[in-house]
Order: sequence, then C-alpha cells, then structure tokens
Amino acid sequence: MKIKKFEVGPLLVNCYVVYDEQTKDAFLVDPGDEPDLVLDFIRQEGLNVKYIICTHGHFDHIGAVKEVKDETGAQVILHKEELEIYKNSPKVAKDFFGIEIESQPEPDILIDNEETVKIFHKEIKFLHTPGHSPGSMCIYTDGYLFTGDTLFAGSVGRTDLMGGNMEKLLSSLKKLASFPPDTLVLPGHGPKTKIEFEKKNNPFYHEIT
Repeated sequence: MKIKKFEVGPLLVNCYVVYDEQTKDAFLVDPGDEPDLVLDFIRQEGLNVKYIICTHGHFDHIGAVKEVKDETGAQVILHKEELEIYKNSPKVAKDFFGIEIESQPEPDILIDNEETVKIFHKEIKFLHTPGHSPGSMCIYTDGYLFTGDTLFAGSVGRTDLMGGNMEKLLSSLKKLASFPPDTLVLPGHGPKTKIEFEKKNNPFYHEIT
C-alpha cells in the first residue's frame, strides 16, 4: 500500500491518495480542492479509484468531490451524522469565507456509527469521532490512522463551528488513544505524527489522562 499526500486549497487540506501498486485500486481521503492536481496523479499512475472518503463535511475537505467522482465513478463515503453539514457547505463557504464551491454529489455510502469494509484485500475501519463536527470520522488501516480534523500534530480541530463540542472531542481522543503507540497519524492539516507522541505531548491529551 502506498500513500500520496497533496496539500490543496487555501486552507492547505491534506488530501491522501491511498493505492495498491499491483492492482492499482485506490481510495481518496478528503479531496478538498485542486481536482486537476489529484486527477493528474491518478491518471499518471493508472489508478482505479473506488471510494472517496470524507472525514467530515466542511467545505475545505469536500470541494473537489464532484470533479473526482465525475471522472472516476468512485463511491462517496460519509458518516450519516455529517450529511447536513456536507450539504450546507457551499453556503457556509460563501457566507463566511467568500469561497465558492459547487454543491457536492449525494453520498453513496453513509457510515452508521462504526463499520469495517474491505478495500484491495485490506480492512478499512471507520471510527465515529465527533467533536470537531457531529459526524467526523477517522479511518484506520494497516497501521495508518487518517484523522481529518479530529487530531493534529500537537493540537485538535476547532469546536466553535456548528455542531462542534469539546467534551465529545476529548472523548474521541480517548478512543484514538487505544491504538498501538506506533500508529502513524495522517491528519487533515499539517504534518504526520504518531499516537504515542500525541499522548505524551499533545496538551489536549493531558486533559483526559
């Protein structure tokens, strides 16, 4: 399994292309902007993108979903508690940030709490991790944990937006703390980190230990 990261859009969202070098099957995490950049890589590698996974529905994480889906035919995965935010994102982006994005396609798969699916012979586990938003979720596979805006290196996602809740976010951090110490955390913004490092150094983890 290989992972290619792109920093996209004005808020520098981490978009990840996760793929199998042999089968060329792939899934995307958070295609927030600059679809041509991501699609050029997909074409160059000859990838078959099966799923577009949105860790949550904020505009900076979903802005290129439509373009990627239109070209690849991939199925869009979102947590069911995030549907309202996902649908309202174009209005929020314009009203509060002056950024225009298209309405995004209806999700093909709505995750209900926590589920596991198989993608290129690997188990992909979806974890409901509310706090930054009601339907935020993290994705775990093969020692990698994609955390969206739930957990960053040295910080966490903000909770002052619609549906944010610090108490729930701290509970979600506690859930993530159960992963093996060397689990590699790939967040929605900023550099990668590890669970062990965050448990020791992230000030928000000090509030739950």
